[in-house]
Amino acid sequence: MNVVVANEQKNPLSNLDIDIIKSVSGSYEVTEIVEMFKNFFYSKMILDVTAINHYKDFHSYEVLASGLNPEKIIFLLPEGSSLCTPNFLSRLIDLGIYNFTTNLNGIKYLLNKPNTLKEVEPIKKMVHTEESKESGANVAIVSNKKPSSGITIMGFKNVTDHAGATTLIYMLKKELATVYGQDNVAAVEIEKNDFQLFRDKNMISAKENEIKTVLQGLRANIILVDLNSCKDDSFCSSVIYLLEPSTIKLNRLIRRNKEIFSTLSKSKVVLNKSMLLNNDVSDFEGEAGINISYNLPPLDERKRNAIIHDFLTKLGLLNQNANSSNSNRIFGLFRR
Repeated sequence: MNVVVANEQKNPLSNLDIDIIKSVSGSYEVTEIVEMFKNFFYSKMILDVTAINHYKDFHSYEVLASGLNPEKIIFLLPEGSSLCTPNFLSRLIDLGIYNFTTNLNGIKYLLNKPNTLKEVEPIKKMVHTEESKESGANVAIVSNKKPSSGITIMGFKNVTDHAGATTLIYMLKKELATVYGQDNVAAVEIEKNDFQLFRDKNMISAKENEIKTVLQGLRANIILVDLNSCKDDSFCSSVIYLLEPSTIKLNRLIRRNKEIFSTLSKSKVVLNKSMLLNNDVSDFEGEAGINISYNLPPLDERKRNAIIHDFLTKLGLLNQNANSSNSNRIFGLFRR
């Protein structure tokens, strides 16, 4: 049986469909929470951290981890807060706190499959990388590094309507540029002008009949292409097909083309803006008869996302040593 300690996130937690033996709500000193549960038997504690007075103070978590078993606690963090940063999470990891999320799906996932140190180690590596950059000595080396071989042209194509290729390419380019440098990474969209809204000189638009000429004129070693309705993608090294797996998007897709999944059976298919968990993705693969290469959740393009780094690693565009394949489990949600 589980216990719930809630405060500002009480309403969403009330929709958590799990066995609960005890639930308390309010704002408490961390010592009060320790006293309340140190001799209380429970399987897992779901802790809305806003229930802790001074929950942004790292010392509160030191007290909590010393008084209760952190392996039995799932920490619900306020999305977008200063807690949801690699630096703060890395310090939590040092305390043995590995299970944190920002929503109910994450809680359900972690109840079934708690994180171990292996799953959260990439966060500490991210912090180490950032510290190296900020030290100044290695900035030039990092920012001017080039991809190991040749020119890579990777195409992205929405299969379901508005599957997010434009924004995804922006996030991928931004992450790649932190490693290889701004001028070594470019993005091109075909027959549209959405890229101009990002105000990035290395994100440009091109006509379909001019695309090969435009690509030849770029100096970048990695070029990401938003294919849109372009029919000829032979200039791409590889093509990623994006599906948003919502019911309405999938049904609309099948209504247009009943054979669509057959045509994608040998393609590299990625779920984007996906809320599916491991078992859901496996079920989807079985029903559709296709393999899913990666499962990307909804992401905030204004922030740096570790899952983007991991995705690029899986695509072979970043070195595996820079981040492990488990970085997308920062919040214990998503399938590799």
